[in-house]
Amino acid sequence: MLETLLRAALAAVLAVVPIAASAQSYPTKPVRILVGFAPGGGTDIMARTLATRLAESMKQQFVVENRPGANANIAAKVAADSPGDGYTLLFMSVAHIMSKPVYKNLGYDIERDLAPITVVTSVPNVLVANPALPARTVKDVIALARAKPGELTYATSGVGSPEQFAGEMFKMMTKTNLLMVPYKGGAPIAIDLVAGHVMTAFSTMPPIIPHIRANRVRAIAVTTEKRASVLPDVPTVGESVPGYVMSTWYGAVAPVKTPREIVQRLNQEMVKALAVPEVKEKLAALGADVVGTTPEETAAIFKIDLAKFTKVAEAANIRAD
Repeated sequence: MLETLLRAALAAVLAVVPIAASAQSYPTKPVRILVGFAPGGGTDIMARTLATRLAESMKQQFVVENRPGANANIAAKVAADSPGDGYTLLFMSVAHIMSKPVYKNLGYDIERDLAPITVVTSVPNVLVANPALPARTVKDVIALARAKPGELTYATSGVGSPEQFAGEMFKMMTKTNLLMVPYKGGAPIAIDLVAGHVMTAFSTMPPIIPHIRANRVRAIAVTTEKRASVLPDVPTVGESVPGYVMSTWYGAVAPVKTPREIVQRLNQEMVKALAVPEVKEKLAALGADVVGTTPEETAAIFKIDLAKFTKVAEAANIRAD
């Protein structure tokens, strides 16, 4: 019996050795990072910033591949169906957590099929308006929306997106009726907002901040509990609508069968990259706060936010199919 147990233990150790060794030599070929939104949006900007640093530190290409559509769930499904070898990653956002209670037939499960690596950054959403809109405050937006129910438009990255959750929470708490206009990411939202094809948005910060600084759009309020350091003079929505809080975070996951040693290696490299001053400065300029969680902490955040946004989806009847 003892000899049998020793053989089994030795076999288990030998089985782990190749995985551990491969984690140390990983990656030996380019790694693709799937992004579920169009180029130029918040998720894309974050992913490319991180990919550049990972390529430098891990001496291999990290290639960002945009797969927009279905509120980023097309990219997530591709990632979930990919081999768990560490060569396909998904740069995700809280939008993927929001999608679970919104879509009945996603084709994947964010908790079952994808392994958390880290939360990379957290950013405010910001209520912005085309300068032609006669609104400079949250109270002005509320008054306009109430004067013409269902006519004031707000842009989103699709059904179940962070922009929609921010907008639906706003509608519920202010008893207003805004008209949602869906897009395929933050960059197209910014383009049409500047052009006046849509009048407002609860945009993520990275794609809209250059337009705010250039006075092409008007920042009315940020959605976080505290004012954003990148826009210190812009009030929070909560200053006019007590209790309103909303933010967007970005993170990375891998197919669930990816060896734990590779997930841990990726976590270490990503957290190390986020500590580089020039990376922190670049992300801060976009209005993003660096986070850098462990895989276990990331999984806990998934559970907390899933419970929170399931309640919002049910209360606002946010459904995609």
